[in-house]
Amino acid sequence: MQHTTTGLALVQKAEPFIFEVDSLFYHLDGLTDRRKPKGVRYPLAVALCFVILAKLAGEDEPEGIAHWVWLRKQLLIEALKLKRPTTPHPTTFSRILGQAVDNEELQQAVTQFLLSTAQGGLAVEMPIDGKTLRGTIPAGQTQGVHRLAAYLPQQGIVLMQVEVEGKENEIVAAPRVLKSVDLHGKIVTGDAMFAQRDLSEVVVEGGGEYVWTVKDNQPSLRAEIEAAFAIEEGQTALPVMKNDFECAATIEKGHGRIEARRLTVSSQMKGYLQWPHMEQVFRIEREVEELSTGHQRREVSYGITSLKRKEASAARLLEIVRAHWGIENGLHYRKDKTLGEDACRLKRGKAAQVMAVINNLIVGLVLRQGIRNLAWARRRYSAYPLEALNLVLRR
Repeated sequence: MQHTTTGLALVQKAEPFIFEVDSLFYHLDGLTDRRKPKGVRYPLAVALCFVILAKLAGEDEPEGIAHWVWLRKQLLIEALKLKRPTTPHPTTFSRILGQAVDNEELQQAVTQFLLSTAQGGLAVEMPIDGKTLRGTIPAGQTQGVHRLAAYLPQQGIVLMQVEVEGKENEIVAAPRVLKSVDLHGKIVTGDAMFAQRDLSEVVVEGGGEYVWTVKDNQPSLRAEIEAAFAIEEGQTALPVMKNDFECAATIEKGHGRIEARRLTVSSQMKGYLQWPHMEQVFRIEREVEELSTGHQRREVSYGITSLKRKEASAARLLEIVRAHWGIENGLHYRKDKTLGEDACRLKRGKAAQVMAVINNLIVGLVLRQGIRNLAWARRRYSAYPLEALNLVLRR
């Protein structure tokens, strides 16, 4: 590969084919090809480019990917200046996904590309959450490949994703994720599983802050927080403490229901709970009314944070807590429902894990264009494949 004075890179094939430095193809071209050179018909970057284009256009399985590429064979051969007048067979795609590429190296390349092309400042909220690749669960069993990710919801960027080994859980895997990313300026959010002393230390020592939900996995901590709110509100016979409550509330109507949230925060437990770097505790009350039935339900949960009041008021904490669900709604849901990840049945090697990384990429690529409706985007890129190709070849 050569670099020109205009910032473009040339790849020598039958004739020069141009892609921009720091484009997605540039990063794919730097991946290690784990195949033996003898008999390789399609360069790794080109094969992955085919998969990404087909995924952008709505195809989720090797059979559909291969057929989509074959139907657009002439266009792709001309655009990529390929020597061979053929396109890969479904089995070839399965073999490349399963054996030719390292999924961790691919994730690093994808993350580096998306971060290098992110517009504006990066979001500070960084949810961590896990997801099982259901297509990898063997028949008659309940456990498949499970991966833990750190995610930037606003940009749709998975910063790091690691596999949770069979005898591990997410608590064990979480330090590997957090120590692999730059935590400076980040607010790490997680559900109750991650409310652990050691993990809180990892976050703050790495330069970040944490916001954890607290449930019955920390029964003593939950009971003390709950009791503190009861005391301050005069619900017990104990003297009311100095009241430093601050509250924030939201009400929303949508999806056939009215949902009200109220967050109350206090700094009075600092020093008393002996939790690493804990500055504030909070309570969230959530009330939901189903408009069609009038049925109402109420939920109360608690949490802790290392953020000081001047860094996170009640209103800001409510924003942060709600942003945490961006990993569920913005990443997991899109991957399962729109990109067909749960239905994928790739079995060869690490193909399922590699496809999961490609799904992460698809979400990030589309959000990078300012498009929130992934299904709409896939229909458009199927109709206009050259637009999709520009996402791969241009920075």
